[in-house]
Amino acid sequence: MSIAFLETTATTGSAGTVELLSTLALPVLLLVVFYFFLIRPQNKKEKKANEMRNSIEVGDGITTIGGIVGHVASIKEDTFVLETGADRVKLRFKRWAIQDVEKLNLDADKNDNKAKDSKK
Repeated sequence: MSIAFLETTATTGSAGTVELLSTLALPVLLLVVFYFFLIRPQNKKEKKANEMRNSIEVGDGITTIGGIVGHVASIKEDTFVLETGADRVKLRFKRWAIQDVEKLNLDADKNDNKAKDSKK
Protein backbone atom coordinates (compact mmCIF):
# COMPACT_ATOMS: atom_id res chain seq x y z
CA MET A 1 0.00 0.00 0.00
CA SER A 2 2.75 2.45 0.73
CA ILE A 3 4.32 1.85 -2.70
CA ALA A 4 1.07 2.76 -4.48
CA PHE A 5 0.80 5.90 -2.34
CA LEU A 6 4.37 6.99 -3.24
CA GLU A 7 3.73 6.44 -6.94
CA THR A 8 0.54 8.49 -6.77
CA THR A 9 2.33 11.30 -4.91
CA ALA A 10 5.22 11.36 -7.38
CA THR A 11 2.87 11.54 -10.35
CA THR A 12 0.77 14.29 -8.79
CA GLY A 13 3.90 16.23 -7.80
CA SER A 14 5.27 16.41 -11.35
CA ALA A 15 1.84 17.31 -12.74
CA GLY A 16 1.60 20.13 -10.19
CA THR A 17 4.99 21.41 -11.29
CA VAL A 18 3.93 21.41 -14.92
CA GLU A 19 0.73 23.27 -14.05
CA LEU A 20 2.72 25.81 -12.03
CA LEU A 21 5.18 26.39 -14.87
CA SER A 22 2.42 26.79 -17.45
CA THR A 23 0.63 29.24 -15.16
CA LEU A 24 3.76 31.37 -14.74
CA ALA A 25 4.80 31.18 -18.38
CA LEU A 26 2.08 33.53 -19.66
CA PRO A 27 2.84 36.47 -17.31
CA VAL A 28 6.57 36.11 -17.94
CA LEU A 29 5.97 36.07 -21.69
CA LEU A 30 3.80 39.19 -21.42
CA LEU A 31 6.51 41.00 -19.45
CA VAL A 32 9.10 40.14 -22.10
CA VAL A 33 6.80 41.36 -24.89
CA PHE A 34 6.04 44.61 -23.02
CA TYR A 35 9.75 45.19 -22.50
CA PHE A 36 10.70 44.79 -26.15
CA PHE A 37 7.70 46.61 -27.65
CA LEU A 38 7.03 49.38 -25.10
CA ILE A 39 9.72 49.96 -22.51
CA ARG A 40 12.90 49.54 -24.56
CA PRO A 41 11.85 51.83 -27.47
CA GLN A 42 10.72 54.50 -24.99
CA ASN A 43 14.06 54.36 -23.19
CA LYS A 44 15.92 54.70 -26.50
CA LYS A 45 13.78 57.69 -27.45
CA GLU A 46 14.41 59.40 -24.10
CA LYS A 47 18.15 58.75 -24.35
CA LYS A 48 18.27 60.25 -27.85
CA ALA A 49 16.30 63.33 -26.71
CA ASN A 50 18.63 63.85 -23.74
CA GLU A 51 21.68 63.60 -26.01
CA MET A 52 20.14 66.18 -28.35
CA ARG A 53 19.37 68.54 -25.46
CA ASN A 54 22.85 68.19 -23.99
CA SER A 55 24.56 68.84 -27.34
CA ILE A 56 23.22 72.37 -27.87
CA GLU A 57 25.73 75.15 -28.36
CA VAL A 58 25.51 78.93 -28.60
CA GLY A 59 24.18 79.89 -32.03
CA ASP A 60 22.19 76.71 -32.67
CA GLY A 61 18.63 77.06 -33.93
CA ILE A 62 16.08 75.79 -31.42
CA THR A 63 12.37 74.99 -31.53
CA THR A 64 10.74 74.68 -28.11
CA ILE A 65 7.86 72.39 -27.21
CA GLY A 66 5.65 75.51 -27.23
CA GLY A 67 6.61 76.28 -30.84
CA ILE A 68 8.93 79.23 -30.16
CA VAL A 69 11.79 79.37 -32.66
CA GLY A 70 15.08 81.18 -32.17
CA HIS A 71 18.82 80.92 -31.66
CA VAL A 72 20.65 80.08 -28.46
CA ALA A 73 22.24 83.20 -26.96
CA SER A 74 23.70 81.61 -23.80
CA ILE A 75 23.66 78.33 -21.92
CA LYS A 76 23.77 77.65 -18.18
CA GLU A 77 23.48 74.37 -16.30
CA ASP A 78 19.85 73.45 -16.91
CA THR A 79 18.62 76.60 -18.70
CA PHE A 80 19.36 78.43 -21.91
CA VAL A 81 18.53 81.86 -23.29
CA LEU A 82 16.72 81.89 -26.63
CA GLU A 83 16.96 84.94 -28.87
CA THR A 84 13.95 85.33 -31.15
CA GLY A 85 12.99 87.58 -34.04
CA ALA A 86 14.55 90.67 -35.54
CA ASP A 87 13.96 92.68 -32.37
CA ARG A 88 16.21 90.22 -30.48
CA VAL A 89 13.82 89.36 -27.66
CA LYS A 90 15.57 87.07 -25.17
CA LEU A 91 13.65 84.34 -23.34
CA ARG A 92 14.97 81.89 -20.72
CA PHE A 93 13.90 78.25 -20.96
CA LYS A 94 14.71 74.96 -19.25
CA ARG A 95 16.60 72.35 -21.29
CA TRP A 96 13.68 69.91 -21.15
CA ALA A 97 11.63 72.41 -23.21
CA ILE A 98 13.75 71.80 -26.34
CA GLN A 99 11.91 69.91 -29.04
CA ASP A 100 14.26 70.27 -32.00
CA VAL A 101 17.82 71.50 -32.57
CA GLU A 102 19.29 72.78 -35.83
CA LYS A 103 23.04 72.71 -35.38
CA LEU A 104 25.05 75.75 -36.37
CA ASN A 105 27.37 74.40 -39.07
CA LEU A 106 30.10 76.96 -39.67
CA ASP A 107 32.23 74.59 -41.78
CA ALA A 108 29.39 73.99 -44.26
CA ASP A 109 28.74 77.75 -44.48
CA LYS A 110 32.40 78.40 -45.29
CA ASN A 111 32.39 75.67 -47.95
CA ASP A 112 29.18 77.10 -49.48
CA ASN A 113 30.73 80.56 -49.62
CA LYS A 114 33.89 79.22 -51.28
CA ALA A 115 31.79 77.33 -53.85
CA LYS A 116 29.79 80.48 -54.63
CA ASP A 117 32.96 82.58 -54.95
CA SER A 118 34.57 80.05 -57.32
CA LYS A 119 31.48 80.12 -59.61
CA LYS A 120 31.74 83.90 -60.06
